[in-house]
Amino acid sequence: MDKTIDMSPWAGREDPEADSLRWHQTIQPLTAASPAGVALLGFACDAGVARNKGRIGAAKGPRALRKALASLAWHRQAPAYDAGDVTCHSDADMEATQARLADRLATLLAAGHLPVALGGGHEIAFASWSGLARHLEAQGDNAPKVGIINLDAHLDLRDPAHVRSSGTPFAQIAAECHSRNWPFRYACLGVSRAANTRALFSRARELGVLVREDREIDAKGLDAVVRDLQRFMARCDHLYLTIDLDVLPAAEAPGVSAPAARGVSLALIEPLIEAVRDSGKLRLADLAELNPDLDIDHRTARAAARLVHHLTLN
Repeated sequence: MDKTIDMSPWAGREDPEADSLRWHQTIQPLTAASPAGVALLGFACDAGVARNKGRIGAAKGPRALRKALASLAWHRQAPAYDAGDVTCHSDADMEATQARLADRLATLLAAGHLPVALGGGHEIAFASWSGLARHLEAQGDNAPKVGIINLDAHLDLRDPAHVRSSGTPFAQIAAECHSRNWPFRYACLGVSRAANTRALFSRARELGVLVREDREIDAKGLDAVVRDLQRFMARCDHLYLTIDLDVLPAAEAPGVSAPAARGVSLALIEPLIEAVRDSGKLRLADLAELNPDLDIDHRTARAAARLVHHLTLN
């Protein structure tokens, strides 16, 4: 983490009426003495996107997301903090950056915070899960039932033996679970069949992944998908939620490496997030792939900010 926390993105309008606070007026830099709350931690890295032959720029995502969140209305009761950034300085630094993020997340979890990591490429997922795993191990939980819920157009189950990237995090997690003799419980919602090869779908079947395609998540099918998600969560003691913004339609999220031709609209994503948020089992969340260089009128940043706002309502 950087030595000082840059609070400059937290600026925006101020209203004269009573009880009209916004995020930028309430969020504070995290200290060791901060009471438990939501802790935002940036992952300024897109080395995994570059390795996956994607369009880089997501390393700028954490700052853009903070700026978009700053002026949203404040409806929380518990506090929120900015915990700074973990920054990747080169391709060769990616794995070390993931390890630093995992360490920071484990520390936040131990302090009782709900960490929300702001990416950055989706290589953030391996780091986030690793931080939760370290925290649970430190608590003496040797066989935790961790459910991974990924809202994503992509399964991200590519073989990491070739290259570790933004396309491999859940295959890496599956391997780590196997080495620890932990159950691997993974749900990927919003998958595009056009964007995932037959090999990836086969790998998902082998691993017992709950897969729901983008075309299944519409107004008519939403209730059934929510029920599937609730059954999945009932088998878990801890939940890790990761949101790849390319799950949204390109019109709602143009600022990603791989915009979705179809996607799942924000209106349909929010009920899924609510189900996870209200489960009482959410320990950690992250958002990935916000690329300000590719955004149009800050649409993607605004969508991401709304998701953080919605996720952290209490």
